[in-house]
Amino acid sequence: MAFFTIDRKATEQPVRRRQLACGERLHQAGEEGLAWRLQRGVLRLDSQQPGGERFASLAIGGDIVGCETLLFGVYTFSASALTDCELSPWPEGEQALAGESLLASLARAQQRAAEIVALRGGQAVDRVLGLVRLLAGQDGGVVLPTRQAIADITDLRFETISRIVKQLERSGILVPERIAGVHATRSFRYMADH
Repeated sequence: MAFFTIDRKATEQPVRRRQLACGERLHQAGEEGLAWRLQRGVLRLDSQQPGGERFASLAIGGDIVGCETLLFGVYTFSASALTDCELSPWPEGEQALAGESLLASLARAQQRAAEIVALRGGQAVDRVLGLVRLLAGQDGGVVLPTRQAIADITDLRFETISRIVKQLERSGILVPERIAGVHATRSFRYMADH
């Protein structure tokens, strides 16, 4: 009689890309899980605080989220989609490349942390414009998070956000743009030259 063992890792299905709709949760703080590369979209990261979750940061296309699970086994932050997102498992290739990828992502995350701190002080219109610039693609296209999410990120009131977005539309800085599957009040072309 022959005995053999089964390599469970070899029999597991490979993890595939994930699609998240706006508002859908990727993971909860404290859960076990994988690290992901955000291929497209914007994630909101929240920290656990007494009394509930609180805005902590943003992850934008190209960022790696959840890499702390490789060290601690669980997620530090909860992550939810502010826009439709596409993610792929990380690391995605050779270990040497994964290390370079992680270092580049950490450098971007550190820069973004400084940018997010700046979004929480100063003139209200400058805070909203700073977020628009941060989220705008190279072609100027931008899908804004919900007005409430913008208020949370910029530490402004919902009403103030609505007023400023309308003001930016009237001035031609934000031009409404139709994008399939995105609510009409959230998709724009950012006209930086105005």
